[in-house]
Amino acid sequence: MSPPTSLVVLSGLSGAGKSAALDSLEDLGYYCVDNLPPALMETFADLCERTGSVDRAALVIDARTHGLLEEFAAAYEGLSGRYDAAELVFLDADDAVLQQRFSETRRPHPMAIDGDVPAGIQRERERLTAVRAQASRVIDTSSFSPHDLRAFIFKSYGGGTDEQVIIRVLSFAFRSGLPKNADVVFDVRFLPNPNYVTDLKPLTGMDKPVWQYVESRPETQEFLGHIEALLRFLIPQLGSEGRAYLTIAFGCTGGRHRSVAIASRVARDLENMGHDVSLIHRDLPSGPEMPAATEEAR
Repeated sequence: MSPPTSLVVLSGLSGAGKSAALDSLEDLGYYCVDNLPPALMETFADLCERTGSVDRAALVIDARTHGLLEEFAAAYEGLSGRYDAAELVFLDADDAVLQQRFSETRRPHPMAIDGDVPAGIQRERERLTAVRAQASRVIDTSSFSPHDLRAFIFKSYGGGTDEQVIIRVLSFAFRSGLPKNADVVFDVRFLPNPNYVTDLKPLTGMDKPVWQYVESRPETQEFLGHIEALLRFLIPQLGSEGRAYLTIAFGCTGGRHRSVAIASRVARDLENMGHDVSLIHRDLPSGPEMPAATEEAR
């Protein structure tokens, strides 16, 4: 009986997306187990092999195993020596991003003492150093939304050959700082500012009068033409090089009018080209993630 054609061992920092990645693998048909003691990895693989019906499996091993984590290195070495299809994937993210995620979810960090999340993150990093060193793939999820991570897992483990790049389009305010992990940043402060138009000031770039005002200017149309030409060239090149995701950011002074209007327009155009796009307005009050605006919505 042949071993599972795909055996993915997930590990990494709390808050980096292990649970979301495991859920995505389960949706792809993987038989999934969370928080398995390392010593049982080989037994788990043997059971999958004997069933004859489990050809794809995934499991999570992380710092929650407490004292059992010290057994991981030897256990994984034995597993990978027997099963060529075994792959260790380590999910990581910047400390600041991990802290923000725990703040937003209000969940306790599993290794935080007295609620000290930064110290818990450092403690967990130290415990997982050896595991990370053994990983065949390290995924930095700092710039990933849940949508981005799910799309990445589907692309990597769904069995398809599509080289589509996952694109994240972001609007932001320069006065609040540059966005982290943006691959390309465009400054749209050269466009006329709706903030100085009395009727437009209280609105945002998501409102029709504002985006119509911004898009009506010839310099806007010329700029959008250059952006489209650049992205039509750039995105296929990234895909052919195995780049899975791209974050494109548009900034203006307040992150409310021009950047929002341009980001929404570019996201819609990219979606119309057939790309997988998520849209974030970082400095609007709610900062929501949303699908790219359709022609009807705009």
